[in-house]
Amino acid sequence: MTQVFRIEGGLINRAKPLSFQFNGRAMQGYEGDTLASALLANGQRLVGRSFKYHRPRGIFTAGSEEPNALVQLREGAFQEPNTRATVAELFDGLTARSQNHRGSLEFDLMAVNDLLSPFLTAGFYYKTFMWPKAFWETLYEPVIRAAAGLGRLSMEEDPDKYDKGFLHCDLLVIGAGPAGLSAALLAGRSGARVILADEDFRMGGRLNAETLAIGDQTGADWAASTVAELAAMANVSLMPRTTVYGAYDHGIYGALERRTDHLAHSNGKPRQVLWRIYSKRTVLCAGATERPIAFGNNDRPGVMLAGAVRAYVNRYGAAPGKRVAVFTNNDDGWRTAHDLAAKGIAVAAVIDVREKAGVTAPNGVESFLGCRVVDIKGRKGIKSVILSNGQAILTDCLAVSGGWNPNVHLTCHQRGKPVWREELNAFVPGRDLPVGMVVAGAAKGEMTLGAALKDGADQAAEVLTALGRSVPAGDRPTAEDEPSTGTAFWYVKESSKRAWLDLQNDVTVKDVKLSQQEGFRSVEHLKRYTTLGMATDQGKTANIPALAVMADCTGKTIPETGTTIFRPPYTPVPIGALGGRARGRNFRPTRLTTSHQWAQDQGAVFVEVGPWLRAQWYPKEGETHWRDSVDREVKGTRRSVGICDVTTLGKIDVQGRDAAEFLNRVYANGFAKLAVGRVRYGLMLREDGMVMDDGTTARLGECHYVMTTTTANAVNVFRHLEFCRQCLWPGMDVHIISATEQFAQYAVAGPNARNVLQKIVDPEFDLSNEGFPFMACGEVTVCGGTQARLFRISFSGELAYEVAVPARYGDAMIRALMQAGAEYDAVPYGTEALSVMRIEKGHPVGNELTGQTTARDLGMARMVSKKKDCIGNVLSERDGLNDEDGLALVGFKPVDRSRSLKAGAHFVAKGKPVTTENDEGWMSSVAYSPELGHAIGLGFIRRGAERHGEIVVAADLLRGELTEVEITSAHFIDPEGERLRG
Repeated sequence: MTQVFRIEGGLINRAKPLSFQFNGRAMQGYEGDTLASALLANGQRLVGRSFKYHRPRGIFTAGSEEPNALVQLREGAFQEPNTRATVAELFDGLTARSQNHRGSLEFDLMAVNDLLSPFLTAGFYYKTFMWPKAFWETLYEPVIRAAAGLGRLSMEEDPDKYDKGFLHCDLLVIGAGPAGLSAALLAGRSGARVILADEDFRMGGRLNAETLAIGDQTGADWAASTVAELAAMANVSLMPRTTVYGAYDHGIYGALERRTDHLAHSNGKPRQVLWRIYSKRTVLCAGATERPIAFGNNDRPGVMLAGAVRAYVNRYGAAPGKRVAVFTNNDDGWRTAHDLAAKGIAVAAVIDVREKAGVTAPNGVESFLGCRVVDIKGRKGIKSVILSNGQAILTDCLAVSGGWNPNVHLTCHQRGKPVWREELNAFVPGRDLPVGMVVAGAAKGEMTLGAALKDGADQAAEVLTALGRSVPAGDRPTAEDEPSTGTAFWYVKESSKRAWLDLQNDVTVKDVKLSQQEGFRSVEHLKRYTTLGMATDQGKTANIPALAVMADCTGKTIPETGTTIFRPPYTPVPIGALGGRARGRNFRPTRLTTSHQWAQDQGAVFVEVGPWLRAQWYPKEGETHWRDSVDREVKGTRRSVGICDVTTLGKIDVQGRDAAEFLNRVYANGFAKLAVGRVRYGLMLREDGMVMDDGTTARLGECHYVMTTTTANAVNVFRHLEFCRQCLWPGMDVHIISATEQFAQYAVAGPNARNVLQKIVDPEFDLSNEGFPFMACGEVTVCGGTQARLFRISFSGELAYEVAVPARYGDAMIRALMQAGAEYDAVPYGTEALSVMRIEKGHPVGNELTGQTTARDLGMARMVSKKKDCIGNVLSERDGLNDEDGLALVGFKPVDRSRSLKAGAHFVAKGKPVTTENDEGWMSSVAYSPELGHAIGLGFIRRGAERHGEIVVAADLLRGELTEVEITSAHFIDPEGERLRG
């Protein structure tokens, strides 16, 4: 197909033709085209179908406010649904397909919905799908899910890359139209650091779409020369193809830059970058969006906004039609007629609802004043329009202008409310703007070119003064103010056909009236009941006309009716961009312990534990099952000695004169009297009295403590301590720092643990039971003078120590320990063996510390000291947390010792039905104990401490298993603790 609707002029590069496909049909465009402009140039009017009724839809706008022209771009894994053709930059080889139709675009089988429209009014699903109840899962939900959505995902992994970044500036200028360029130029000349961001790939805003002049230049030429001057300034950063989508606290803005969307191949570069911009001041120059007028069948392909028609003619050299009519309520609409006539395009008529217009029609063009369009003839494209006087006008395109709405969206992102300006018949930014933001140009309500240029420079001058910079002298750009009067006119009441407000979601004037009739009088309820504005355009063209209809129904004014305020994002942000690099193996950083290479050399199998990779077990030749390896590691440790890397435990250094009192308040048990050189097990509660974490804290000096936490809670505990230090007790002399990465730490456990360490720790340090008893700690040196810390603590139930060295010595330390333990047949053990031994000993960890258990549940009620106050102390005394019939942590053994146990199984009394009403608790941790020769488990059951020896059923309905278990003590091995104190 040739470009039969391509006309002379425009800002496209005709020296560089581009080939593309739409629905499999080969077409051509030029560099500088959008997909929408290229489709219009090729005569493609029908581009999609509406969401609910599947009515034919054509291109409606020329910007990001487009509700109709949503297409799927590219193919295969690169396929991208729901892209607005009006902002998709054309490139050679682009493939695009229409969406939301069954069958072909021309003959959509789902168009039958339009025939059923009398039964599918607003809110029909709320009323229809309530009965019969049984139909929901079997009929309604499957049908709704099948019909929901617009485009289709490829269901393949996205091969593109995305990134994130941070930018800082003195002044952020949002929007590169006349006001934005004027503001950026003045600020740039002052030497301030300026970022100018615009969502278009060609800066200039409406200047590129109009025939207005600035000085002795056309608006487009002035924009190009201004952008060139800004690009030459080292202190100015130009960011085209960048949408500032959100205004956040402290002058921070979110921005999406489309780096390679306009290229056929990204060549390994990020497709999109999500920027966090930190600005001292911001000038919002977001411009304005033209609004339509609602009338019968105003959704037909060929009905377009008048400003969009001018954009396609003046910027892209593409005629939206061969014979165009204009329907307007303001002077701006008449400019479309004049621009069309200047390009040699036939203007069928100008229809103005006003009795008197501020401008005249082009020569030879018939005008109809005080008249309205009431209907459109033609289903898949306009053939004629019917006027209120009964006259039919032949036309293939209708340019509609109902006035302009300032783009106030970013001013509302921090709960700012826009205010109504009667002379504009539109909302403008209110006073409650984000800190540091000012608004200029059309976004503020300065709708004419001269006023926008002046306001942009004036606002920039005020900002520069506030920043303490001098305002550059010299001439500022000026222009004449074009005619801009208009009247309030929202919809044609005498139309007998459906008049459309939200084109994407198929919301009509009738739907808004029905919403009000059924009692939904709040604008928020209107939006949700009708789905008005819940589309990719976020109601940019629909909201104000809908509010006008609602106001008309209630007899109120539009400001009395109110408006919804806007939330981020301003335009859709792809999930890929929000994720950035955080996908696959890069979803979060993978942290390696310093012994990782050594463990890898031993053939270790690794497991993710939080952000860390830890050795899970160390298989040996001849071992055919993971449990063979784990059993060997447990037996070797309990028989002689085992060594485990515990570097990943959270390590927090706490120092200061008030460190002891600080720990006394954050821990449930007492720490004020902990002696130097001693370690104490600590239990930490949340404010609600639930257990947050457990661990040990060692006192290395009068004002120096080292706290350890579980691996999973290291970050949460550190944040909690910082909150307590900074917010709860800011007057305390306490300093904390995370030392997790600073030390490599190894557990040495088993009867020969002391013998191995005596070969490592320098001889001047006494490791005897008397010289270094259980729960002792201290600074030592190892391997001939290397500084280290030694703790005598045990989570295995055996004689055990933990030795910490600076991280740079971690690899050397594991090798030295294994060499020293060779004569004792030392075994390295991983997290599985560690878990088995802690379950055998009855130590609670992550499976028990879920944030839903109390100290009483864990059998540690006496650790919550009542001699002092601590976080969570008061709320831990609530009756519901101290029920005599409450849960208690106990052990479980299968009655049939050959049976395995399953974590997650629930306990039910023998003989009772397995129902929720009979649930008495659950199994939290299970393991096979090589020491006992059968499975064991830890779990919570009601009155567990009183029921040792009782038989209950562990019901695992998910796996279909019912296992009789005996309630026992949680301490399966050495309950008196003789081994660890030996």
